[in-house]
Amino acid sequence: MPTRELRLTNRRGLHARAATKLVQCCQPFAARVAVHHGERIADAANIMSLLMLAAPCGTPLVIVTEGDEAEPAMEAITALFEARFHEDE
Repeated sequence: MPTRELRLTNRRGLHARAATKLVQCCQPFAARVAVHHGERIADAANIMSLLMLAAPCGTPLVIVTEGDEAEPAMEAITALFEARFHEDE
C-alpha cells in the first residue's frame, strides 16, 4: 500500500477544479485512493468528500493507494501535485 505525503502548492488548494482533476487522474487506475488531511479522510473517487477536506494552499496531504495499480496511480497523483494541478500555467 504506497503512502506518500504531498503538499498542495497551487494557489487555491484543493478547490472544485483541482478536486475534479484529482478524481479524473485516479479514474483510469484499478486502485483505491484515500486522501488524509489530519483526522479527515476522503475517497479520491468522490469530489464532495475531497472538497470536505477544506485543504488550502500549503496543506500537506497523505495519499494512500491500494489495489492492482496502486504504484502507477501514486505516480500519476504525484505528477499532478508537482504540476500544481496545471493551474499556474
